[in-house]
Amino acid sequence: MDRRPRFLTGGVLLLLLALPPTVAAQLPAPIELPAPQLDRGRPLMQVLRDRQTSRTFDPRPLPLQELSNLLWAAWGINRPDSGKRTAPSAVNWQEIDLYVALPGGLYRYEAALHRLAPVHGRDIRAATGTQAFVANAPLTIVLVADLARITRASEVDKEWYSAIDAGFISQNIYLYCASEELATGVRALVDREQLAPLMELRPDQRIVVAQTVGYPGP
Repeated sequence: MDRRPRFLTGGVLLLLLALPPTVAAQLPAPIELPAPQLDRGRPLMQVLRDRQTSRTFDPRPLPLQELSNLLWAAWGINRPDSGKRTAPSAVNWQEIDLYVALPGGLYRYEAALHRLAPVHGRDIRAATGTQAFVANAPLTIVLVADLARITRASEVDKEWYSAIDAGFISQNIYLYCASEELATGVRALVDREQLAPLMELRPDQRIVVAQTVGYPGP
C-alpha cells in the first residue's frame, strides 16, 4: 500500500469537504494551498466600517483559494527573509497555532510551507463551540497557544502573552472576512476540556479561542 502523503487540489478539496464524516475520515491528507492573492481587498477604513460578528453561516465550503487567502491574512509569513508574520507576537515567539476544523478532518496550518497538515480525519466542528451553528458552518479555526515556545516568562505571563497574540490574529481574520464579504465570529465559549483531547493536544498546548468562518447565512 502506498502510504506517501497525498496533496489535494482545489476540486478534490471541495469534494472532500462535501463528503459525509464517515467517508472523509478515511481521507486525511495534507492540503497544498495556492499562493495567496495579495492584490485583493478593499480600503482599510471601509473594512473597519463593515467588521462585525456573525452567528449564521451558509454550510457551503470555501474555495481553496479563499481558504489560502484567509489563512495567510490571519497568520501567514509576510517577510520570507525573516519568517515574520502578518500579526505580531511577543518576542517573536510565534506561539499560536491555527487548527482548522473541516467536515473532512482537523488540520494544522503550516505557515512556512503554506499548507494544511492533517491531524486526523474526524469531523469535530460541533465540539468547537457551545452554539448550534458551529456544527454546520464550513470551518472553524481554533487558536491554540503552544506555551512551550514561550521562554523567560512566568506561567501567568504566558497566558497573557498568548491571549494578546491570539487577539491580533483574530482581528486579522475579521478584517479579511469584512473585506471579502464573508461571515465570521470569534468565541471564548469553548469546552476546552472536551475539545483538547479531540484535537490531540499536548498538556502545554492551550486553546485560546475559536473562530468560525463561512459565507453569510440567511
